Amino acid sequence: MEKPANRPYSTALKLIRKRLKWDLSPLSLQSRRRLREYQDSRPGAKAVIVCNGPSLLKTDLRVLDGIDSFGLNRINVLFETNAFRPSYIACVDHLALENNQAFFNSTSIPLFLAYDCAGFIKPRKNVTYLHICTTLMFARDCSHSIHTGFSVTSTALQLAFHMGYRDVALIGCDHNYARQGTANSKVVSDGAEKSHFDPNYFPKGQSWFLPDLAATEFFFHKARVAYESVGGRVVNCTVGGKLEIFPRMEIEEWKKAFINNP
Repeated sequence: MEKPANRPYSTALKLIRKRLKWDLSPLSLQSRRRLREYQDSRPGAKAVIVCNGPSLLKTDLRVLDGIDSFGLNRINVLFETNAFRPSYIACVDHLALENNQAFFNSTSIPLFLAYDCAGFIKPRKNVTYLHICTTLMFARDCSHSIHTGFSVTSTALQLAFHMGYRDVALIGCDHNYARQGTANSKVVSDGAEKSHFDPNYFPKGQSWFLPDLAATEFFFHKARVAYESVGGRVVNCTVGGKLEIFPRMEIEEWKKAFINNP
């Protein structure tokens, strides 16, 4: 049964205890140190966020040679048929973390993962845990906490800003899902879903959460404002799709173009 009264001080104390427990843990101290080392480490460099929509297969990933990149969630499914490997991988969804833990526990690619997965994804030098909070802001400094931004793409945009990238492109960000239903509801894969670049992206019987596209757009707008406020940009180099928050550009054109930072 639900408690008869809403007691905000009690809730606040629980949140403070939980936060202090994390902040004082060795894993938190290690991750914050790594995040400080990453901060502003890539000024002047370009970065691509490689999303997992079906349109990703329409981009020749060889064009990314020599450019830093962020892979998301189960990008490793692509590794079975493609030589591309991202510079970093981000994953903050608990189901995606659980379902992909075998890969995350074996890869040497630098990982940025939600802190509550530390119980089943072992700490290593290439693993940085992110504290996830409910404060709805775009974190230009990810050292303490970040909001997921309702999408791992939003998480990667914050990490890229933190690391000093000011010219960021998105590919494979279709912003359109074949699987329909209520936002944030859990669904079970039939093994042939069409919302990602591989029909077995989620194997049959595996659960995943449907996105909240409206909330994601809201946070994407925050990301655009953050980048443009410092003379940077985020461009959408996805082939097709329905994301129109960011200006569009061909990936080859973006790769050659430059921006002038103040």
